[in-house]
Amino acid sequence: MDTTSITGFLTEHADKKTVSFHMPGHKGSAIYKRFGYEEFLNKIMDCDITEIPGADNLFQTEGIIKATQEKYAKLYDVQRSYLLINGTSCGLIAGILAAVPKGRKLIMARNSHKSVFNALILADIQPVYAYPEIIGEYGISGEVTSGEIEKLIRENPDADAVLIPSPNYYGICSDIKAIADVVHKSGKVLIVDQAHGAHLKFFHDARFDDMPESAEHDGADIIVNSIHKTLASFTQSAVLNLNSDRVDHYVLEDKLQMIQSTSPSYLLMASLDINADILKEHGNTVMTEWHESLMSFYKEAKNIKGLEVIGSPLNPDTKINLDITKINLDMSALGIDGSLLEKLLMTRGIYAELTTGNILMCMTGIGNSFDDLARLADALKEISAKYSERQTVTNKKPVNAVFEERLELFPIPKDKEKVPLSQGGGRICASSIIPYPPGIPFICPGELLTEEVIQYIQMLRDAGEKVIGVNDHGEITVGKSGAGPL
Repeated sequence: MDTTSITGFLTEHADKKTVSFHMPGHKGSAIYKRFGYEEFLNKIMDCDITEIPGADNLFQTEGIIKATQEKYAKLYDVQRSYLLINGTSCGLIAGILAAVPKGRKLIMARNSHKSVFNALILADIQPVYAYPEIIGEYGISGEVTSGEIEKLIRENPDADAVLIPSPNYYGICSDIKAIADVVHKSGKVLIVDQAHGAHLKFFHDARFDDMPESAEHDGADIIVNSIHKTLASFTQSAVLNLNSDRVDHYVLEDKLQMIQSTSPSYLLMASLDINADILKEHGNTVMTEWHESLMSFYKEAKNIKGLEVIGSPLNPDTKINLDITKINLDMSALGIDGSLLEKLLMTRGIYAELTTGNILMCMTGIGNSFDDLARLADALKEISAKYSERQTVTNKKPVNAVFEERLELFPIPKDKEKVPLSQGGGRICASSIIPYPPGIPFICPGELLTEEVIQYIQMLRDAGEKVIGVNDHGEITVGKSGAGPL
């Protein structure tokens, strides 16, 4: 098999029998086989169809697709649910377009996903940035407070909606109930990007109260869940939940049909259907097993020399409102930054999701077994034993550190040009600059690029980091000369 091809790479990787602590959440075929869906896996190519008679239509559901959507509405206890086959991204864009008229304002978290910024451009929406708290010792974004939202609503009464990601990429959740109260008191719409928290509702259904509540429970109006990230559907499949009458569902449905593919994948929709059935029939069982595996890992990790697990539920001093399915590891006390820890785990067949400075985030999912978590603990013990005599601490600057600086904000430029990165200082950003992962813009459209920002982006590129928004010629997109401070 040619391992330089996509197919070759995938089949070779599958044969390695690695442990996945990255998305998707199903972690492979085992969970489908366990619950009786092996026939679907065996016939998967034959199940790849289009809208033949009886197959229903995603954009005017009357039959089997409507039935699956009703399953999700019942599971999440919401008014309506919509299947998404273009990922959470399309749900966020459609939700924003339905809630914010063209040319108006959206109050949004500064650490929102890049798809949110795409919606701004599509509808000429002016952002008002809500800055998350910074967890300074780790250089990562924390929660967005209700006080921050209340202040911005007071300053921008003409804004139509508020958008918050919760949990964020690291699993840190905002107080959605408090934010919803503030937003609704002012007559506005609350959209929650719950891409990383599709599972929260089901942990509470299984009576585990050491997890944050879901945005559905806490009163958000539109909630978008990446089912594929932590639950059991295929990559690119998601669900949008409509949880109030503040947004006209006909308008929302119209926006969805504009954004979604006109050739929706029945394989993706089938995986969403299977996931719904697993949750309905076995939800308490799989959530209990998942929780027990996590707690066992946290107990083992507590005694590993040189390892800090950020926000561990076993740490009585933890003040972070954390989704504990995201395991944030820090071994910098042993001179191991996140990138090195990732490499050390990969040599042991363990693949993580995200590195940020000294932190390595392992994303667990519904398909992870007790043995997966035990294997991670054992690998960390081995690494600790090998490096325990080395005390050189790394000083790698965390990717999110610049979020502490509130950059001057201008209207997003309509007239744009490309300039070399080195010449971007003092110009207005016209297209997001995004380290990937996590896919959260480092610099947002409308923000004034400073020399420090330019230098840091260059440092990331020199270090081999992927930075979307800088082209092959080393150029970035800014407002045309004369359209900003210069």
